[in-house]
Amino acid sequence: MLVVFGITLLAFLLFASEVVPVDVTALITMALLMILEPWTRISIDEGISGFSNEATITVLAMFILSAGISRTGAVQMLSRWMASYAGTDERKQLLAVIGVAGLPSAVLNNTPIVAMLIPAVSDLARGGGTSPSKLLIPLSYSAMVGGMLTLIGTSTNIVASDVSRRLLGHPFSMFEFTVLGAIVFVTGTVYLVLVGQRLLPERIDPDEGLLEEYEMEGYLTEVVVDEDSPLLGESVDAILEETDLDVEVIQLIRDGERYIEPFSEVEIRAGDVFIVRANLATVQALIRAEGLSFASPDVTEEELEAVSRRKTLVELVIPAQSRLVGASLSESLFRERYDANVLAIRRERTLLHNRLDELLLRGGDTLLVQATEESLNALATDPDVIVAHQVADPDYRTGKIPVAVAIIGSVVGLAALGVVDILVAALSGVILMLFTGVLNPDELYDAIEWNVIFLLAGLIPLGIAFEETGAAALIGALVAQSGTVLPPIGVLWLFYVVTALTTALVSNAGSVVLLIPVGVATAAQIGADPFAFVLAVTFAASADFMTPIGYQTNLLVYGPGGYRFTDYFRVGAPLQVLLSVATVVGIALIWGVT
Repeated sequence: MLVVFGITLLAFLLFASEVVPVDVTALITMALLMILEPWTRISIDEGISGFSNEATITVLAMFILSAGISRTGAVQMLSRWMASYAGTDERKQLLAVIGVAGLPSAVLNNTPIVAMLIPAVSDLARGGGTSPSKLLIPLSYSAMVGGMLTLIGTSTNIVASDVSRRLLGHPFSMFEFTVLGAIVFVTGTVYLVLVGQRLLPERIDPDEGLLEEYEMEGYLTEVVVDEDSPLLGESVDAILEETDLDVEVIQLIRDGERYIEPFSEVEIRAGDVFIVRANLATVQALIRAEGLSFASPDVTEEELEAVSRRKTLVELVIPAQSRLVGASLSESLFRERYDANVLAIRRERTLLHNRLDELLLRGGDTLLVQATEESLNALATDPDVIVAHQVADPDYRTGKIPVAVAIIGSVVGLAALGVVDILVAALSGVILMLFTGVLNPDELYDAIEWNVIFLLAGLIPLGIAFEETGAAALIGALVAQSGTVLPPIGVLWLFYVVTALTTALVSNAGSVVLLIPVGVATAAQIGADPFAFVLAVTFAASADFMTPIGYQTNLLVYGPGGYRFTDYFRVGAPLQVLLSVATVVGIALIWGVT
């Protein structure tokens, strides 16, 4: 037990410090359990069992099914209804966001749901004169509580079902806890509309342009090429590659026409006007070195977008699972890959303007980007970025919407009726999406959040070690001591709180794997129904409202909403307390505690 506790403590420290990614922490944990087999009792077969575990494969399949819906643009169609219903009424906007995010999250992974809706919600807010900050946290929260409506709403539910099957012989059915999920969903909705709306800040002015929001004044300048400039006849890209100055060409103005990326074959002429991204000192150095002159010290958003009647200036969010995380813009060949220029980066509360090419990107970073319409349309379906504003003509397979919806409906229906196991139904759905052209084979691997898969595979053996060494029973006995002063329902509530706090440090899947065995042991000690504790852990692990880093959807809206870290606690802490009571009371009324 001491060895298992030591490994667990190391995992907690690595999770909390983020020295290495969470999936790497899980693999380290798995390796240590097998290396120390004489003490942990985890054989090689048990150590790698997480990779073949039913829950892991089901979660993998559900990621692919959610990606299929995403590629058709079905959720975006719902967002258009949202805009037409809500108009400029802030309360209607909030209700529309909750409904459009929460209900699809019952049968689709909630992370891609939020990713798909960020552009629509941002544009809905700005178009209706509402700060995006008022709607984006509710977007994340409603997707989280919507995922509690069915077995397949979140990966947490699927993992919890597998642990419950192993410990109690009682896996979850498709709609086993839908009534409880509905109680939580309605409670959360009422809170957000009546209380949360008042607590949410207005971090972004809806009337403020993106250049103002990113404080670009002093970082965009127009310069003109002189008749004797040494740049004449050179290509723009060649100049950028040769200079050591932190400067980037954003736009070319020639003979009254404006051009943006790509510049690879453009030869510089006398009289060309360039809009460049650089601070004033750098621009002055560039002018002296390259035979240029000031044309205008201030560039407006209207001038930048005069190249097109459609939007070319947008925000991009970097999701945690993006392949861009950990790489710099230059290393990832961002300009070349996307034909796009990064003007600024928002990282938490800090706006970054200098040496952008050298900064290592992080999950949750928001990039202010200018790109061509064609590039923006391609970016809208790129899994490595999220375009935070709706684009003109994204490359969706709208003709496949009926097929994709029918496949998801069949997966849910067959699993709910018990015709086939959820794993078989989900894998069959994946095959159907391939054969019907909803997804291409090369899109499967990009659809899967591999960090989640490796996290599950690495932590499942730790849960087994907790059971086999008696660690779960020991902790359960200690927690059960609270039963001397609390009734069983009080112990159940205490366990909900412990799970919620653990989730903020570890992860939702990790909390389920570790704490369901402890909950079952606690229930045995106090003579309570162990299934009640399984449900409490499951719901608590899916409800991390208090930090932007505890749940992926919270991180996705962090940048586009302009939030501060404390905003999540201010809005999320009361919601967490309210849902802890609603969940525990709901469990007691529907299933009973003893």
